[in-house]
Amino acid sequence: MKNAIFAVLQFALFLFVFAAGSFFPPLHIERVIATTSEGSRVFVWDGLLLSLLLAVAILVIEALRGRILRAGPWTSAAFVLSTIAGLALKLGFLTR
Repeated sequence: MKNAIFAVLQFALFLFVFAAGSFFPPLHIERVIATTSEGSRVFVWDGLLLSLLLAVAILVIEALRGRILRAGPWTSAAFVLSTIAGLALKLGFLTR
């Protein structure tokens, strides 16, 4: 039960970092996806990369504490689900 609660909190944290990095990109890593007459379609990678960096940091802390077997799958699932939710919400996609 405790792992499920922490997984929900991690999901919210990963999604928040993904959104914050998408709206306020600190690294300005962008990739042009398509160019149309209306403008260029761009994906900003900053939010996704910051979220991934946070997930790796949490997994390293869990491994150092010896809890990777119990908490690692929950953290990984929270990261994957937050990434899917963020992409479904079109976080990081811009039209210029």
